[in-house]
Amino acid sequence: MKKTIVGALVGGIIIFAWQFLTWGPLNLHHAQQQYTPKQDSILSYLGTQFKEDGAYMMPTFAPGTSNEVMEKEMKAMEGKPWAQVVYHKSMPGMNQMFMNMGRSLLVDILVVWLLCWLLTKITAPSFGTVFLGTIGTGIIVFLNIPYTMHIWYGSFDLMAHLTDALVSWGVTGLWLGWWLTRSKK
Repeated sequence: MKKTIVGALVGGIIIFAWQFLTWGPLNLHHAQQQYTPKQDSILSYLGTQFKEDGAYMMPTFAPGTSNEVMEKEMKAMEGKPWAQVVYHKSMPGMNQMFMNMGRSLLVDILVVWLLCWLLTKITAPSFGTVFLGTIGTGIIVFLNIPYTMHIWYGSFDLMAHLTDALVSWGVTGLWLGWWLTRSKK
């Protein structure tokens, strides 16, 4: 139990630290958060168009649109611009940012704890088994959300997400490979 808890705490901190670095100082996801000098006018305009927080796909179909009309409109949309807008009426303050960071750290620890729990069910796992199992988990995480979403919506930071998966889960795998397979002395 101690191995699983310590493994999860340290592994969760490793993943959290990488997330902090990649979204902050290293700015690997810059392509997904680009600046436009027109941001004030765009936000002002969006504020007149959206009554509430939400995610909007444009163009899309009105609720209740028939299949025939959808097919016709889809043909008319081909080759034209499209956008996804995630709109919030207010930017959260610093207190909310720290709460979100705390929740993120707890989720990272929980995810690594679940992985440790699975890995400790293997009879006498080797360093390589734990390391590759952890890397495999990172690849599953990458393929399940960032890559699958990229297939449909063409994200601009796909390689940053792949780097995140390989680096954070790779370093965590090194840690867990050593920690979970070391013998008690």
